[in-house]
Amino acid sequence: MFGECHAHLFMNGKNYREAVALHKNGVQEQDIREKLRQYQEQGVTFLREGGDVLGVSARAALLAPEYGITYRSPVFAIHKNGHYGGIVGYGFDTMKEYHQLIKRAEAAGADFIKVMFSGIMDFSREGHLTEEPLDRQDIQEMIHIAHEEGFAVMAHVNGAEAVRNAVEAGVDSVEHGNFADEECLWAMAESHAVWVPTYVTITNLIGSGRFDDAALLRLKERQGERIRRGYELGVKIALGSDAGAFCVPHGQGILDEYRELGLLLGAGEELDEKFEAAENEIRRRFVRG
Repeated sequence: MFGECHAHLFMNGKNYREAVALHKNGVQEQDIREKLRQYQEQGVTFLREGGDVLGVSARAALLAPEYGITYRSPVFAIHKNGHYGGIVGYGFDTMKEYHQLIKRAEAAGADFIKVMFSGIMDFSREGHLTEEPLDRQDIQEMIHIAHEEGFAVMAHVNGAEAVRNAVEAGVDSVEHGNFADEECLWAMAESHAVWVPTYVTITNLIGSGRFDDAALLRLKERQGERIRRGYELGVKIALGSDAGAFCVPHGQGILDEYRELGLLLGAGEELDEKFEAAENEIRRRFVRG
């Protein structure tokens, strides 16, 4: 089985507020163990975490080997204050403060740095993001500083301009990458960046009743076309489901992602080999030292 290259163990796939409340007054180890058991049952032996501020990711890193899982974590994500990211990490105002957060992550045992460059898709306004992404200079500087400290960079990033800026600045992985355009896809294909599109964060919502299904189907088609085009151009695509997000269960989410991308790209040995190669790039790079 393939690894899960994007997950949040503190989330439960159902209700974000309930998930936070569970661990707010102390990490609940049994909850982590149950989720790790779900991955173990699916044969998942590699898991790359997206971070949190509750200590769940840090505790999971200690427990995962008991379940035969290689677990890589940023401990927490980093965002610029006033922008999206508080649900999974800490914020900064100046680049000096950003550097201090990197050192804090290092001291806590981070394998890599997770940064937030944009908002998320605004499902109530089709084709839009919840906010404007960071500018080119901030993106470049954040990636540069993390690289100078010896870390690979996992970037939550959506929107054509922000994705292109991140790739051109040398980001190691593009998470989500919604609304990437042709120029972005060519840039990714010519770079060393791995794309983790987390397609099921759209497809698994269809039929849930949370958003308009007609709009979701259009988003599915739009993002699916971009993924298909990226694959044609040779973009390195790895499997990651954003497990823990709404309607994306732990353990099952990666199976759903594999199914959806297989339907989109044409399942077969060649596709499996490319997924494996992209995952191996993540395994190799997203580890401290």
